[in-house]
Amino acid sequence: MTTVLTAPAQAEPLVRRIRPGLTAAGIFLALVVPAALAPGLLTTYAPDAIRPADFFQPPSTAHWFGTDQNGRDVYTRLVHGAGQSLLIGLGATALSLTLGITLGLTAALGGRRADFAVGRVLEVLFAFPGLLLALLFIAVFGTGAVTAAVAVGIGEAAGYARLIRAQATTVVRSGYVEAARGLGHPPLRVVRRTVLPNVLRPLAALATLGIGQSVVWASSLSFLGLGAQPPAAEWGAMLADGRTFLQYAWWTSFFPGLFIVLTTLSTTVIGRRLQAWLDARSS
Repeated sequence: MTTVLTAPAQAEPLVRRIRPGLTAAGIFLALVVPAALAPGLLTTYAPDAIRPADFFQPPSTAHWFGTDQNGRDVYTRLVHGAGQSLLIGLGATALSLTLGITLGLTAALGGRRADFAVGRVLEVLFAFPGLLLALLFIAVFGTGAVTAAVAVGIGEAAGYARLIRAQATTVVRSGYVEAARGLGHPPLRVVRRTVLPNVLRPLAALATLGIGQSVVWASSLSFLGLGAQPPAAEWGAMLADGRTFLQYAWWTSFFPGLFIVLTTLSTTVIGRRLQAWLDARSS
């Protein structure tokens, strides 16, 4: 008996390959990244242009996301705020990865004493919640976007250090590293050519996931008045600035909060997909 392959059956593999969540995340980031790099391409308004006659205008064709209490266009401020919010997230993630790699490799390659010392440092860092550690840092060094990025980076470094320490320890004890040493390769060459590539490969997915988390943390600090300061067009600061007017101007806080959520979801979806792809490739 011959089975006829119908059109829906032929299209089924293609439908399975199309992932709506991944596609939506890619489209959103494809819009946010150009906004961060060149906001002038997406809007012609100035983010801090005050127009008292246009205050609290609801969303319309003239102002897509409405205006705030000073008549500033919310859409324009969101577009210009993408650069600052993503820059804080990228800077914090880069700093946390740098600290994590340094501590993790020192523990794995520096011997028992180095491993013991790094282990105690990580225990102290893990004794404080990451956000609390960031708040302590800001309390000492003051508020601001740069301080917020550094504070978030320090708060997230312990998690990366623990993962890199475990990964590097496994790689150092593996057979191919022992084989490289047995062939007489210098220690620095073994670390550079064999250990580092296998330790750093999984960090691509972790870094993507960390950007979304850093954006949330930085926005939380700005919401509390400890990050970017008004009138900066930063999403967390905009969210805090509009919370007083939620009853009659919901759009002033709704759209900044929506962009924070969508950015976090998009980076998380892409990061998890990248992690699954790297795991499948390595296996």
